[in-house]
Amino acid sequence: MDAEEVNEPWDGLSVCVAGLGVSGRAAARVLAGRGARVTIVDARDGDEQRGHAAELAARGVAVRLGDGERLPEGTELVVTSPGWRPDVPLLAAAAAAGIEIIGEVELAWRLRGPAAAPWLAITGTDGKTTVVRMLACMLTAAGHKALAVGNVGTPIVEAIGGSGGSPSQDEHSEPYDVLAVELSSYQLHWSSSLAPEAAVVLNVAPDHLDWHGTMDAYVGAKGKIYAPGAVAVYNADDDTSAALAERAEGVRGRVGFTLQVPRPGELGVVEDLLVDRAFTDDPAHHAAELAALADVRPYAPHNVANALAAAALARCFGVPPEAVRAGLRAFVPDPHRIQHVADVDGVAYVNDSKATQPHAAAASLAAYEPVVWIAGGLLKGLDVDDLVRSCAARLRGVVLMGRDRHRIAEALARHAPDVPVVDVSDTDTGAMERVVNEASALARPGDTVLLAPVGASFDMFANYPARGEAFIAAVERLAGTAGAGAAE
Repeated sequence: MDAEEVNEPWDGLSVCVAGLGVSGRAAARVLAGRGARVTIVDARDGDEQRGHAAELAARGVAVRLGDGERLPEGTELVVTSPGWRPDVPLLAAAAAAGIEIIGEVELAWRLRGPAAAPWLAITGTDGKTTVVRMLACMLTAAGHKALAVGNVGTPIVEAIGGSGGSPSQDEHSEPYDVLAVELSSYQLHWSSSLAPEAAVVLNVAPDHLDWHGTMDAYVGAKGKIYAPGAVAVYNADDDTSAALAERAEGVRGRVGFTLQVPRPGELGVVEDLLVDRAFTDDPAHHAAELAALADVRPYAPHNVANALAAAALARCFGVPPEAVRAGLRAFVPDPHRIQHVADVDGVAYVNDSKATQPHAAAASLAAYEPVVWIAGGLLKGLDVDDLVRSCAARLRGVVLMGRDRHRIAEALARHAPDVPVVDVSDTDTGAMERVVNEASALARPGDTVLLAPVGASFDMFANYPARGEAFIAAVERLAGTAGAGAAE
């Protein structure tokens, strides 16, 4: 295969890449390597952006900083970063002109060569990163060369097309047997032709409605993952996930997972075991043992569901039961996701700073009882009444922080009026220490102090990891104080 054949249909194509983030830079590099004429635009114009611009310019990419609204003249295709909303001026202008707009995920799919690795794709409101990493561990345990990509880790275009250049498929074929692909609703919105080998919608709850506009649009974006030819893996305990799989047209099959005893065609839980009644020779009468509940770390009901979802995708790809168990045992949880920090005076302190919306916080709260709940942040317009109503009985107390804490306080007054609530209005760098100290004062031995904020972090912190690190540091100071007191 010669270079001209490899570059088609990209050679000479005028492409605008919207956004100088990780995925945007990766798309620009790969497209330039395939012979496209690439202009990347970004409204920002700081030192970091200028550094990236210099690197891209050396690869023949034109970079326009400080102006993310004007569509470059002669653009034939727009590749947008996932965070750009469809109504921003540049994308709106492209749509009005009939210019196709795709995302980095769709670009990666179109760049795949004839020997491309199949995709096992994951989306959902919560749990995506955990499931994609669990799945990669299971695939690796089965002896496959696998990589977790997408909305986590390596940009997909780099896994598919390398970091640049126009290599022949024979000389530089994909070094992976299979890709575990995490996909956000944004990425799916901008995709049209991707067709994974198997795909799962883990769960669906209101989120990103400011971006999608309506819940129907958000759900519709998630459902695009069930492409014709895929095996549709669905959460039998989530009505929306199950309905999307049922409505999916042209799929090769449907496989459910549940925290209950599974029916034929499902994976589920029997006593203390994860079992499979979908990929056995006789699912009506036989279940294959995959792992024990003790193999799921950290243990929580929603994390068991994550493990079952990953196992279902792995089994779709032929991974044997023993590799499912080995993968779960090899899995190292990411920080800030139901992360046990310390036990202080008989009280457990758990960091789930990643729980940035009600569905995630509800799953976290359901794992512990009694709970002193630390909550607050930016609620992004989401309602918290159902969350508070569902968890009221397990609350020992609540400590509120962040900009939208009053909305959580109002829901607590309606649905948990007898639960003690402490309002911390501070926003300085020492605020988290005061929050943790207030939570410690409310807690009794055997309780869990749980940071499950239900809101985004940007009102007080750079991101959710920074919020989680502040919590960890405050708990460690508390533990040190308690230890010093005991020593005296």
